[in-house]
Amino acid sequence: MAINWFPGHMHKARKEIAQIMPRVDLLIELVDARIPHSSANPLVPELRGDKPLLKILNKVDLADPEMTRVWIEHFEKEDGVKAIPMEARLPHQLKGLLGIGRKMVPKDRSAGKPITTMVLGIPNVGKSTLINGLVGRSIAKTGNVPAVTKKQQRIPIAQDFVLLDTPGFLWPKLWPDGCGYRLAITGAIKDAVIDYEDIAFFAAAYLREAYPDRLLSRYKLDELPLETERLIEAIAGKRGCIGKGGMIRLGQVSELLIREYRQGALGRISLESPALIADEIARAEVEKAAKAEADREKALRRAERVRRRR
Repeated sequence: MAINWFPGHMHKARKEIAQIMPRVDLLIELVDARIPHSSANPLVPELRGDKPLLKILNKVDLADPEMTRVWIEHFEKEDGVKAIPMEARLPHQLKGLLGIGRKMVPKDRSAGKPITTMVLGIPNVGKSTLINGLVGRSIAKTGNVPAVTKKQQRIPIAQDFVLLDTPGFLWPKLWPDGCGYRLAITGAIKDAVIDYEDIAFFAAAYLREAYPDRLLSRYKLDELPLETERLIEAIAGKRGCIGKGGMIRLGQVSELLIREYRQGALGRISLESPALIADEIARAEVEKAAKAEADREKALRRAERVRRRR
């Protein structure tokens, strides 16, 4: 199932960001350290141009440390990008952030005026927590559900620094499909619009391949089932998600697995790597090309039938 979520206020936010971008000196983009690609909005490079970008991998305490290191190296291959792992909820980790930003902005852009910084990020990635930490008081709304911020805010945080907070916004088409699943698993997409069973099967299949020991340990399994369905059933049995007649309560065990992942109960786990993403994109491009060719041939056959009727 393809997962998409693009409320009206997010479409409005994208237009507002594009309009104000010419006045911005520095971009700060927060991504989820567990899903650095899936949570990095693909519209940002289009909107950014050549402006310096400080990319913060937030919630690093929930991500695989080794994979976080790989992602930082990956992002910093791009010109004008500085990547930093962080827990934005810890004030001491924010010290020095403005200093890094000052060094990234060319002097001809910042001379004689405050550095205008735009803070970008998808819903529920921690933008408001970051801003409150930088300001030193609660000024931006925070919450553990997506889309808390609904409008832009202009926030002075130093004599030479002004922050523009923006609503968290996704993009019309979450592509490849795996990105939508990973966003749903981590909580970036409202639970009301997702299918827990669907994303739990996606999560279980990935965890079985990438972190089998975590599953064995957390759910006290003697062995790891080879099929995802059997794995879900085994977890249900260990956690008492069994109904009358021995039937698996699939919804209950699915919510349990996703909730425990989000809480970090399975340990520090990343859901993607640069190699995985490159493979997904390559396969999606092949599928896209095949569909386009099939659609073209279908249109040609339709045109030929019309021609013969004349």
